[in-house]
Amino acid sequence: MSTEQFGDMRTEYSKALVAVGEEDPNVVVLGADTTDSLKTANFGKRFPERFFNVGIAEANLVSVAAGLAYSGKTAFASTYAIFLPGRCVDQIRNAIAYPSPGDKNGLNVKLVVSHGGLSVGADGGSHQQIEDIAIMRAIPNMRVLVPSDSVTVSKLTWIIAQQYGPFYMRMARSKTPIIHTDLQEFQIGKGIVLRDGSDCTIAACGITVKIALDAADLLQQDGISCRVIDCFSVKPIDKKLLEKAARETGSIVTCEEHNVMAGFGSRVAEVVSESYPVPIKRIGVQDKFGESARDNEISLLFEKHGITSINIAKTVKEARGQKP
Repeated sequence: MSTEQFGDMRTEYSKALVAVGEEDPNVVVLGADTTDSLKTANFGKRFPERFFNVGIAEANLVSVAAGLAYSGKTAFASTYAIFLPGRCVDQIRNAIAYPSPGDKNGLNVKLVVSHGGLSVGADGGSHQQIEDIAIMRAIPNMRVLVPSDSVTVSKLTWIIAQQYGPFYMRMARSKTPIIHTDLQEFQIGKGIVLRDGSDCTIAACGITVKIALDAADLLQQDGISCRVIDCFSVKPIDKKLLEKAARETGSIVTCEEHNVMAGFGSRVAEVVSESYPVPIKRIGVQDKFGESARDNEISLLFEKHGITSINIAKTVKEARGQKP
């Protein structure tokens, strides 16, 4: 019987929001008619005067959050990833990231979304947000976080509440395996080496971190030692850690639940190519839209797009074969 434990990112986000709200009376929370699904309604029950549900109006959600932040509040705005940033890139760019009062960079708004990537259930390609990392990392002053489990979500919620400036944090819809312990420390701009290795590095973010660990287990059976890095901080990314991995392991495979075009893997390739070029291969959605998959079919959808431990293991072997 498996002893693997699972956690719900939205539940931990909700708990952390309430706890943060208890400590900081300047924290406000906004939603766009998805407050029950994202469980931010719990904050509203505890602090009704600091909770705003603007309805199905995502651009307004961003603009109201910006106004509250400009007045001195720490604003958390949440809905589904397909709607934020999907429907309101202009407002995010010009109302949150661009205004920089005094010597500050951007406004103090935290955009925290759920239902990122392919693993959103049966809603299909129109609701599978696979472009958000590319969009958000290209906006100046915006920091981008993609947590791998519920522990990470809880820790990062506290961190971004205490750090000034705009953040984008992307959560998964479904329950996910717990990777980290409560003792794990997190720092914006730093990756976490979950497993050391010398033959290749697998760098991943979000729910694909667990898939990367499973791939390392498979490769170990073939005598291949893989380093696995949780790059939850996509922007800023841990350049020093990635360069060190390139120097010491000679090749890198990335994995993400996102289009490979301009996503997390592209960022890793940018960093490594400028510091210590080694063979890099990117696993993710290969520049195509997703499709409908019920909860019990999501693993099949991942398999179709090559986001599996078996494909990572195969790709690691290919990358190692390209070492000079």
